[in-house]
Amino acid sequence: MEVKTSLLDNMIGVGDMVLIEPLSEDTFIENLRKRFDHNEIYTYIGSVVISMNPYKSLPIYTAEKVEEYRNRNFYELSPHIYALADEAYRSLRDQDKDQCILITGESGAGKTEASKFVMSYVAAVCGKGQEVNKVKEQLLQSNPVLEAFGNAKTVRNDNSSRFGKYMDVEFDFKGDPLGGVISNYLLEKSRVVKQPRGERNFHIFYQLLSGASDDTLKKLKLDRDFSKYNYLSLDSATVNGLDDAASFRTVRNAMQIVGFMEDEVQSVLELVAAVLKLGNLEFKPESRCNGFDESRIKDKNDLKEMCELLGIEQSVLERAFSYRTVEAKMEKVSTTLNVAQAYYARDALAKNLYSRLFSWLVNRINESIKAQTKSRKKVMGVLDIYGFEIFEDNSFEQFIINYCNEKLQQIFIELTLREEQEEYIREGIEWTNIEYFNNAIICDLIENNKNGILAMLDEECLRPGTVTDETFLDKLNTVCAEHQHFESRQSKNSKFLTDHSLPHNCFRIQHYAGKVLYRVEGFVDKNNDLLYRDLSQAMYKANQSLIKILFPEGNPAKVNLKRPPTAGFQFRASVGTLMKNLLTKNPNYIRCIKPNDKKAAHIFTDSLVCHQVRYLGLMENVRVRRAGYAFRQAYEPCLERYKMLCKQTWPHWKGPAREGVEVLLKNLQVPAEEFAYGRSKIFIRNPRTLFFLEEKRRQCLEDLATLIQKIYRGWKSRTHFLLLKKSQVVVAAWYRRFAQQKKYQNIRSSALVVQSFIRGWKARKLLRELKHKKRCEEAVTTISAYWHGTQARRELKCLKEEARRKHAVAVIWAYWLGLKVRREYRKFFRANAGKKIYDFTIQRIMQKYFMGLKKTMPSMSPVDKSWPARPYSFLDGTHHELRRVFHLWRCKKYRSQFTEEKKATYEEKLAASELFKDKKALYPSSVGQPFKGDYVEVTKNPKYQKLNSLVEDKVLLADVVSKINRANGKGAPRIFLLTKKSLVLADQKTGQVKASVPLLDLSSVSVSTQSDGFFALKLKEGSTSAAKGDFLLSSDRLIEIITKLHRIGAASADRNQINIDISDEFLVQFKQDKVCVKFIQGTPKNGNGVACKRKNNRLLEVSVPSP
Repeated sequence: MEVKTSLLDNMIGVGDMVLIEPLSEDTFIENLRKRFDHNEIYTYIGSVVISMNPYKSLPIYTAEKVEEYRNRNFYELSPHIYALADEAYRSLRDQDKDQCILITGESGAGKTEASKFVMSYVAAVCGKGQEVNKVKEQLLQSNPVLEAFGNAKTVRNDNSSRFGKYMDVEFDFKGDPLGGVISNYLLEKSRVVKQPRGERNFHIFYQLLSGASDDTLKKLKLDRDFSKYNYLSLDSATVNGLDDAASFRTVRNAMQIVGFMEDEVQSVLELVAAVLKLGNLEFKPESRCNGFDESRIKDKNDLKEMCELLGIEQSVLERAFSYRTVEAKMEKVSTTLNVAQAYYARDALAKNLYSRLFSWLVNRINESIKAQTKSRKKVMGVLDIYGFEIFEDNSFEQFIINYCNEKLQQIFIELTLREEQEEYIREGIEWTNIEYFNNAIICDLIENNKNGILAMLDEECLRPGTVTDETFLDKLNTVCAEHQHFESRQSKNSKFLTDHSLPHNCFRIQHYAGKVLYRVEGFVDKNNDLLYRDLSQAMYKANQSLIKILFPEGNPAKVNLKRPPTAGFQFRASVGTLMKNLLTKNPNYIRCIKPNDKKAAHIFTDSLVCHQVRYLGLMENVRVRRAGYAFRQAYEPCLERYKMLCKQTWPHWKGPAREGVEVLLKNLQVPAEEFAYGRSKIFIRNPRTLFFLEEKRRQCLEDLATLIQKIYRGWKSRTHFLLLKKSQVVVAAWYRRFAQQKKYQNIRSSALVVQSFIRGWKARKLLRELKHKKRCEEAVTTISAYWHGTQARRELKCLKEEARRKHAVAVIWAYWLGLKVRREYRKFFRANAGKKIYDFTIQRIMQKYFMGLKKTMPSMSPVDKSWPARPYSFLDGTHHELRRVFHLWRCKKYRSQFTEEKKATYEEKLAASELFKDKKALYPSSVGQPFKGDYVEVTKNPKYQKLNSLVEDKVLLADVVSKINRANGKGAPRIFLLTKKSLVLADQKTGQVKASVPLLDLSSVSVSTQSDGFFALKLKEGSTSAAKGDFLLSSDRLIEIITKLHRIGAASADRNQINIDISDEFLVQFKQDKVCVKFIQGTPKNGNGVACKRKNNRLLEVSVPSP
C-alpha cells in the first residue's frame, strides 16, 4: 500500500508562505531564516518557488530525489525545485500546454544553477533512446559554452551571468525532447574593455590562457601571463574554487558534443585572442600641418599579430584607427581621429567583436540543437535573466535591466491573477476583484512611444547638433517633470530643489521594488553603440570567413547610409517579443534570493533578504494569493489526510470523496464562511482553519499510535508466550531423547569392556602356548648348529696343518735351486756385468712403463687435461714430453675432422678470445655459445622478405638489438643486419629500413669492461652517415657482433681495420651534441637487469649488476 504524504508533514516553519499566520514582513523573513538554518532552501508561495542560495553542496539533487518527485502532486512532498519542474513537464506532456519557467533574482542568487537543475530534471525524467540522449546531451552541453563566453566573476557572484538567456526546449507528443532554441538578451559587452574593482572579464579569456596547450597559445600568439593584457584585471585573475584550465577542457569537449567543427573552434579562439591583442594597442598624437593631432599606434607588434590572426592587411586596420570617413548622399568626408577618439574606436571594436561573436555562438548552437522534424511540437521555455539591480552607481545597463524586470513583474501579476480567476471559475466559486499595485504606469514611463524615457533617449541620439547626457536630462526634466514616479533635482517640482541626496546629473524612478537613482553619464554613448564604418569595412576585408559573417555591414557592395538602431530600441523590441512569447505559455516561477553578500554558507543577513523580498514583490504575491482562499486541495487527498477525525469517515469512506469531506467538516463544526466547496477541490479561507485541522489530526494520530502500540504489545506478548510454550515441549522431547541415548551408550560400553577382557585372556593364553612351542624348536636348532660348527672347525684345522707342511717344502726347494744356479753362473761373471744388469733393468722398467701408459691413455678430446701419473721420478722429462706430443697429435686428429664452416667458426672464436679475453667481463659467458650468425632467419621469414630483398650482399649476421634513446635511456627494438659492405638497422614489426651505414663510414666501436651488452658504433666525421650521429645499441650477442665487424675490417684491403675501444666511459655523438656514456656497478630497480638512465643532457648512466 502506498503511503500518502503531504507538504504539511514534518514541516519546518511554514512550507507555503500562503499559510503563514500572521502575515507580515517580519514573519515572512523569520520563516525564511528558520528554514534556511535547517537547509530547507525551497519555500512555496502557492505555485511559486522561492530558492535561497545555500553557498554549499546539498544532497538533495540525487537520482533518488528525482525518482521521489517524479509524477507526484505539487503539494505532496516538501518544497523543491524538482516539484515545479515535474509539474511543468507533466502539464506539457499530459495536458498539451506549453510551459515557461521564469527564474529571477539578483546576481549571486543562484539563477543559473536553478536553470541547470530544471534542465537536468527534465532530461532525467523524459524518454530514453540513442537519438533522444543525443539531443538531451546537446541541450545540457550548451550551458558550459554559454557560461564560458557570457559569465564572469563579480563581487557578488563568482559565476555571474552577464546576459539574459531564454531557452525554448521542444518536445514531441510523447514528451521526448526534439531540440531547442536559445535567445540571448543584452550581453554586458562593456565588461570586455573595463571591469569594476574586484571583478574579472569573461571566463573564456582566463580559461584560454590557463588551459590551452603551449602549441595552441603559440599559434594564437598568446602568453600565459595575465599581466601582459590590458583588458584583463589582475586583482581577481584567480578565483578560489574555479579551475580555469579544467573549465577550458570542459568547454572544448562541450563544443565538440554540441557540433562545432574543429576549424570553427579555431576561428572562435583566434577572435578571442584578437580581442586580447586589441586591448594592448596604445596610441600617441602626431601633429599635422593643418594644426590638428592625428592618432598613431605606438607599438605595431600587437597590431601585426592581431592582423595575422584575423587575416587583415595591417595598413588597412591602422588607417581605420587614424581616420574616419563620413558619407552623406554622394559625398565622402575623411577626418582624422585624435587619441581619445582612437581609444574609443578601439574599445568599440573590441566590444562589437566580442558581442557579435557571442551572438554567432548562440546562433551556431541553435543550428545544432534545433528540432529536425517539422511536425507540431510542445514547448517548455526557461528564462534566466538578470534580477532587479540597485547599485551605488546605476547607469544605462541597470536602467535597461530594471525595465525588463518591470515588464516581468507586470506579466507575473497579470498571469497570477488570471490563473487564480480561472481556477475560481473552473471550480464554480465566486470571484472577487483583488486590489494590487499595477506597475503599468512605470512601464509606460519607460517605453511610451512618444513621451517614454527610451523614446526620448533615441530622439536625442538621432537629432542633429550637439548631443550630450546633460541635454538628455534636460529633456527628461521637461517632459517627465509631472510624472509621479519620476524625480530629478532640476524638476519643476519644488520639493526636490533642497533634496541633497539627489545629484544634479541624476534622475530617480520609483520602481515597483523601490526607488533607483540613475546617473545619466554614458546614457547617450551606450545607447548609440556606435562603430565607425571604416572599422566595419576593415573587418569585412579579413580573410577569415567568420569575420565577414560578423560584420556584414562592412561589405562595400551593400553600403547602407541608414543609421543602425539604438541599443535601447533593440532591447525594447526583444523584450516585447519575449513578453508576447511568455503570454502564450503557462507560467512557472522561481524567485532566487541570496542570503548574504559574503558568498558564505550558514549566514543569513536579514536586511539583504528583506531588500530582495521587497523588489521581487513576494509580499504582494502572497497577498494576491491570500485575497480569496488561502488553501485549496482536491477532495480525495483531503479526505485521505483528515478521515481519522470523524467516526463516519474512519477507517474507510464508501461514498464520493466530496460527501465525505462535507461530513467531516460538519462533524468538526468548522464555520461555513471558512470554506467553500468547488467542483473538485475544497477551498479554505483562513490558514488558522487549516492549522486547526492539522492540530486535530496530530492529536488523533497520537491516539491512534497509542492504540496501535497497545494492540502490538498484546500481540507481541501472546506470540512470545506461545513461542515459550512450544519451546518447552521441544526442549523436553529433546531431553528425553538425550537421556535414553545416554543410558543405551552406557550399557553398550559396559558390554564392550567385558568382551574385550575375555578376548584378551584368550589371546594371552594362546600366546603362551605358541611361545613354548617356539622355544622348543629353537633349542633343537641351536644344539644342531653348535654340533656342525665343532665338526667344521676340526676339519679346517686339519686342512691348515697340511697346507703349512706343503708350503715349507716348496720354500726349501726354491732356496736350494737358487743356490745351485748362483754357484753354476758365478764362473761366467765379468767386470761389466753390473752395467748390463742396470741396462737390462732400465729396459724392463721402460718396457713396463710404456705398456702401462698404453693401458691408461686418456681420451682423444682436446679439452681433456688428464694424464697418467709417472711411476719413477727419473722419467719426469720423458713423461712431460710424451704428454705434449700426444696433445699435439690429438689436436691434429681433431682438426682433420673439421668442415670449412666449423673451421671459420673456431677462427671467429679465436679472434674473440684475442679481442676480449681478460678485457670484457661478458666474454666468459660467450665462450660456450656457438656463433650462428642469422638469429631471426631473415631469408626464411616471409615477414622480412621485403627487407631481405633490399640487402644486396650476403647477410653475415642478423639479430634483434635495442637502439638506446638519448632522451630517456629506454631502448627500441631494431633488426641488425651485417654484410661485408654495410650494416642495416630496420624496424622489428614492419621490417622498414631505419638506417643503412657503409662499413667504410665506421671508424670505431666502443664497449665497456662490464658484463653489459651496450656498444657504440662511431662514424667518421664528415661522412654521409654521420649526419644523424653515432648509434648506441644493446645486445646479448655483443661479442659475436663486434668480432664479425673486426674480422670484416681485417679481411678487407680497401678499408682500415675497425678499432675496438674498451672503456667504462666513452663519448657518443648524437646529431649536434656529444653525450658521455658512463658504466657503474649497482643494483638496478628491476633487480637483476642492466638499466640505462638519463642524468642530464650530457650524461647517460648505465647501472650494471655487481658480479
